[in-house]
Parts: sequence; structure tokens; C-alpha cells
Amino acid sequence: MMRAYRFVGLTCLLAALACSKQKNAAATSPQTVEAHLDSGRIETQVPANSDPGTSFNEIRAMRYLKEIVAFGPRPIGSENHKKVEEYILSHLKGDEVEEDAFTIDTSEGKFPVRNIIAKYPGTRDGIIVIASHYDTNYPLRGTSYIGANDGASSSALLLEIANQLRGKKRDGYSVWLLWDDAEESMKLPWVDAESLYGVRHLAQKWQDDGTIKKIKAFLLEDMVGDADLNIDRDTNSTPWLEDLVGQAAVRLGYQSHFFGRINQVEDDHMPFIQRGVPSADLIDFDYGYGNVFWHTPQDTVDKLSPKSLQIVGEVTLETVRLLDKK
Repeated sequence: MMRAYRFVGLTCLLAALACSKQKNAAATSPQTVEAHLDSGRIETQVPANSDPGTSFNEIRAMRYLKEIVAFGPRPIGSENHKKVEEYILSHLKGDEVEEDAFTIDTSEGKFPVRNIIAKYPGTRDGIIVIASHYDTNYPLRGTSYIGANDGASSSALLLEIANQLRGKKRDGYSVWLLWDDAEESMKLPWVDAESLYGVRHLAQKWQDDGTIKKIKAFLLEDMVGDADLNIDRDTNSTPWLEDLVGQAAVRLGYQSHFFGRINQVEDDHMPFIQRGVPSADLIDFDYGYGNVFWHTPQDTVDKLSPKSLQIVGEVTLETVRLLDKK
């Protein structure tokens, strides 16, 4: 799920770490809802919420991650891609599930695309969407990526969030979990016109049928399993919603893992940002420990941590609870 993040251009595809450091050095600190930031790092110490209201199971989430990776590379149109679709659906049996299926015509040919949406109703009039893409890069030039962090980590996270929502009456907004498809570019370097097919199609569909007016927030998960977790502050995201994510992190005592860097990221949330939907991208872009691991065969499970999944999962659920109270 890692398209080339275009905030620093093509050179970042070749030297992501150096480019992100240059970007970070030039960044200015945003303001948060209930905390002061210094260079993007939350300083105000707030006691962790003693009752976060979640039993997020990071071991189970990590098992999902490993099982997705075990299918191998999963570019659109492949047999492995189909297996992962069925794997996700098998974990949603009994839930209200909608599928948005269509065909795309690309430079590499025509491919079937399937967005998967699991819906958990609430008592308030409105929807919170939590999203992750589940495909890996199209295998250009003989390359093959299993995308442990870039796609599998966030897709597994959503499966565990589904466990937290299933069978519980929500005293708040409805929550829709979206596994969006065909996010990766058909060309490398990244080509905007040949990427984000799933979310672009769904955003337009929801705009046409009026659903988009009901979406109170769009929370995107992307590369959330890095053992050295540091979620970026994304300047393309909606500032107040990023602030709310930061507040959730402070409440749970996870502030050291959030907003230590500030980047401008173009990701699955952009079609919704462009349509006026408040959106936040939870992404650890500086993934690689000095190497460019995303979009390479080095994006493997050994570089990930169940604790990171727990942190992002609990902060996401806490953000949902804060949204319910707004």
C-alpha cells in the first residue's frame, strides 16, 4: 500500500529516510486540541485513560497480519489477491458487509477491483469510516512484494477492530470498516492516474448517492506495524481531526509514538479530502531503518511489532469515542 509519497518528489522513492529528514527539519509545529506541541512532539503529560474501553488483542492482530502475508504478493488480478479478499470476508461472516465491485482499464490491462465495507450501526446519525488498502504493488520489472507493513499491517488492524465492534450496540456514530482495493500504482515511479482506484471509485459513488454527506470522519490506517513506531502528522489531513488523534494518544499515554515528524502525504484519504470529508492519515512513513523497505522485498514481518498494532488500534478506537462525544 505504499505508493510513492509525493511530498518530496521522486528522490524520496530512492532515499526515503534522507528526504523525510529534510522535510521534517523545515516543518512547523501545529496546535493540538488539548495539548501543546513542540516540533510536533506532545509535551503536555496527561494520565493514561484508566478505562479505555477496549480489549484490543494485538496478538490476534499480529496473527491476522502473518496469515495475510503468508498468501504472498497480492497485486490486483492475481490468485493471491483473490485469496486475501476471501480471507477478509471469512472474518466478517455475520456482519453487514457491502462489496463495491467494478473493473478498471489500466496501462497493464483490465482488472477486477473489489472494495469491502463492513458496517456496524450506531445510534447517532452519521458515519465514521476507518480504511486500509489490502493489495500490493503490481509486479513490475519482475519485482515481488509481500507488503507486510504496507497493506497487511493495516488490513489486519481493521480485522481486530471489527472484533471490537461486532455484536455491540454503539451509542454513537455508525462505524464502517473499509478494505479498499487497487490502491497501488500500476507504474513505478508512482503515477497518480494509475493508483487509488478503489477509493476514487467509492468516494465518487458515495458522493453520487448522498452517503458522503453523512461521513463525519475518515480515518486511514497505513503502515502501522513498524516496530519503531512514530506516526506522522500529515499536513494534507484535516487539522482538527489530526488534533483529535493526538488527544487520543495523550489520553492513552502513547503520545511519544505520535507526531514526532510532520509530512505532507498523498494517500487513500485524498479523494475524501477533495470532497470535503474530514480525514486523517495514521501513517508511519519513516519505515526502513536507513533503507527503503516499503515497495521492496524487504518489507517483511520481522520488522514489525504487535505492540505497534496495539498502540494504533487503541488510539483509533479512542479517536472514535472522542468523535462520538463531539
